[in-house]
Parts: sequence; C-alpha cells; structure tokens
Amino acid sequence: MRRSLILAGVLLTVVGLAGCSASMSSLEEATVPWAPTQDYSMPSNAGGEMAVEDAARSAADGDQRYIVNGALSLTVEQPVEAAVEAARIVERAGGRVDARSEQAPRGNDLGSARLTVRIPTERLTETLEDLKELGEVEHVEQSKSNVTSQSQDLDARISALRTSVDRLIALMADADTTADLISIESALSERQANLESLEAQKRSLDDQVALSTFDVYLVSEADAPVHEPDTFLSGLIAGWNAFVAFFAFILVAAGVLLPWLVFAAVVALVVVVLVRRRLKKRRAAVPAAPQSNDVVVGSEEEPTTPAD
Repeated sequence: MRRSLILAGVLLTVVGLAGCSASMSSLEEATVPWAPTQDYSMPSNAGGEMAVEDAARSAADGDQRYIVNGALSLTVEQPVEAAVEAARIVERAGGRVDARSEQAPRGNDLGSARLTVRIPTERLTETLEDLKELGEVEHVEQSKSNVTSQSQDLDARISALRTSVDRLIALMADADTTADLISIESALSERQANLESLEAQKRSLDDQVALSTFDVYLVSEADAPVHEPDTFLSGLIAGWNAFVAFFAFILVAAGVLLPWLVFAAVVALVVVVLVRRRLKKRRAAVPAAPQSNDVVVGSEEEPTTPAD
C-alpha cells in the first residue's frame, strides 16, 4: 500500500512540473509579442528552395547563358584608319570600345592598333564578319563559357534575401522593445548589404553575357606574322624567295658601299701620289758620293830619294 501511494505521489509531481513548464512558456509568449525563432544572420531556405526550383525548370526549358570572349588579328594597309572604322562598326552594332591603343606610322613602319571591344552577343557573328572585311585575317580565337548554374545560384540567393528583408521590415513594424528593434535592424543591415553585393555580381554577369569581349589587333604588312612552309611547294617557294632575297641584299649592300669604296680609292690614290713626290724630292736633294777611281787635282809632291 505504501509503495502504491509513493508511486502515485511521484506521478502527480511529474504531471505538475510539466504543467508548470507549459504555463511558463505560454506566459512568456504572451508577454513578448515578438519572439525570434531563427538566426537572422543567415537567410531563410524557403524562398531559396523555390527560386532554385524555378531556375532548374528554366534551365530544363533550354534557357542557357554563355559568356563569349575572343581575339581577332587582321593585316591592313593603314592600321590607324582601320581602327577608326572598326570602332564605327562596333558602335553601329550597339557595342562599345572599352580600350584602345595606337602606334603612329614612322618611316617604313605603318603603325599598329589594338582595340578591346564589347559586341552584343546576339549580333556577334555579323559584326565579326564586318570586321574581317577590313583586311586579311591572320588569327581568330573564340571561347564560350556556360554560366547558367552561376546565374541560377545568384537568382536564388537574391530571391531568398529579398524575402528575408521584407520579413524583417514587417517584424520591425511590430517590435515593441528597444532590444528587439536593435536586433532586427542589425540583421536587416547585414542582409541588405549581402543583397546589394549579390545584385552587383548579377549585374556584372548579365553584362558579360549580353556583351561579348573581343581583342582586335590591326597590324601592317611589315608587322604581319610570317607563315612557315608546310608542304614541298611552299618550301620550294620559300627557298626561291630566300635565294632572290639574298642576292637582292647583296646588290643593295653593294649599292650602299659603292660610294664609300670610290671615296676610299680616291683617297688612296692621292696618298700614293704624294708619297711618291716626296720620295723623289728626297732623292734629288741627297749629293752623289765620290768614287775611288776619281783623280784628285792638287800640288804634286816631289819624290824623295834615299839618303846616302
């Protein structure tokens, strides 16, 4: 009987404690009208999941996004004038020139030019064809990068943050205490900063998708790259051109050196003539040496006779 009474008392105590805890929680909820139930440092996943599902459906429908970059090298007669025309072609297509550098002609060098242009992707093909008409195409390079997933991820995160910002603004209107207001404002500022950063990334990505970036190189024939022979006929032509170029170089060198050789020959002739004249004068000034068989004219000495 005692054991039954003790067990019943324990059960009553447990039930009473549970009821007290429930009443305390209900009292707290009634006292504080705004009770945050989630961490405001991170956005909610509800809007993000919906945005991801929408992005996945759009990707399945074939809405792919690409960034196109490339380079175009042309050999033209007048690079500076061709650069002006290239800029006009790009601007007529709705694009723009982001960077431009030119080298003025000097002597036999006709100069060169380089442009970094942004061409609308939807008009890229026809614009490149117009640019190729400016001269002889030397090199074309084009790359294509699929950024569909990156764009979808940015859209989902932006959508989730916008939903979270709207929710925080609504909670701020219902906040009764200063502590709640400060907590909401701090979370709202952080999410608005993240939202602006993501929106800036999305604008940059959209700009790269909408406008393709190309580097256009314009050079003269003197600066154009030399194509190496790859067949027997091209090798034969290259050898003949080298042979002709060698003898042409010899003739040019002879033409350049001929005036100097004539001048050197004249100077040498003048020096030889002067040296010969000086030698002749020296020989004429030196007297002839007396010979041993010459007779000396003078007083004759009388022969001496031996003494007796």
